[in-house]
Amino acid sequence: MSGTGGRVAILLATFNGASYLPEQLDSFLAQDHSDWTLYWRDDGSSDATAAIMLGFAARVGPERCVHVAVPQGRLGVLGSFMALLRAVAPGLGERDATAFADQDDVWLPQKLSRGMAALATGPAGHPALYFARQILVTAKLRRIGLSAPLAVTPGFPASLTQNMAAGCTVMLNRAAARLVAGSTPPPGTLHDWWSYILVSAAGGRMAPDPEPTVLYRQHEGNAIGAASTRFRRSIAAAQRGPGPFMRDFAAHVASLTEHAALLSPAAARDLAVLRRAVAGGPLQRLEGLRLPGLKRNHWSEGLLFRLWFLIG
Repeated sequence: MSGTGGRVAILLATFNGASYLPEQLDSFLAQDHSDWTLYWRDDGSSDATAAIMLGFAARVGPERCVHVAVPQGRLGVLGSFMALLRAVAPGLGERDATAFADQDDVWLPQKLSRGMAALATGPAGHPALYFARQILVTAKLRRIGLSAPLAVTPGFPASLTQNMAAGCTVMLNRAAARLVAGSTPPPGTLHDWWSYILVSAAGGRMAPDPEPTVLYRQHEGNAIGAASTRFRRSIAAAQRGPGPFMRDFAAHVASLTEHAALLSPAAARDLAVLRRAVAGGPLQRLEGLRLPGLKRNHWSEGLLFRLWFLIG
């Protein structure tokens, strides 16, 4: 990775993405911030994904489209992105950044430039995470609507209640990329949520962008989709029930405990309260709910969260 500054390492994890991948690759070429290198890892595709990627490398040059071949074998979404991040983070220059990319989206031309501008406003040595809203579209790129606006300030411990940082928009500065790359996320989480949790718990700067930067495809093959309305999000959450949510919550708390040396003093204090809440009964959970930052993005979603947290 160049040390001259301002370069973006685009991290693309692929798996049977041939149907939509060419449009995403073309959107990289259309970026108004052209100083980027694409790093990709395939997770064992059986379609034409690998051929498309090799064709793109021939088109732009192997120095701009780098295949990360190790480790081999099926790693899943989390494992693939962590492998890419670990391959790239050590070589980042002081003003460089990484950008997570999904294989089935389309980036708007200003995506990288907006992210780089936001990350550049803080000190280079301090972790920072940028994310933006998305335009939700169908498989054929017909507009559905916008992702939800932020109603609360992103940070810790709010990051434990839900992921506000959609991975298809997330960019990490060098300090944040190295922080996440050196960590061990809990099995079952996702790269974007863990990045948001860890960077916020480490006292990193959150840089949310109210402008959409990605056409976020919603189709049956999505690893993770986005409900188009708050009502639909609430219904989907209610259908999942408290079990999966509390398992994720407890797993993230446990993993942060293992990374205690990385946490800010404020986050360490909050985490101690939340450890007691997870292990204890209603009184300990009530103590946890009194933490001012333990909120979801909307009051209605917050009510459901508080109920689930209390009943465990």
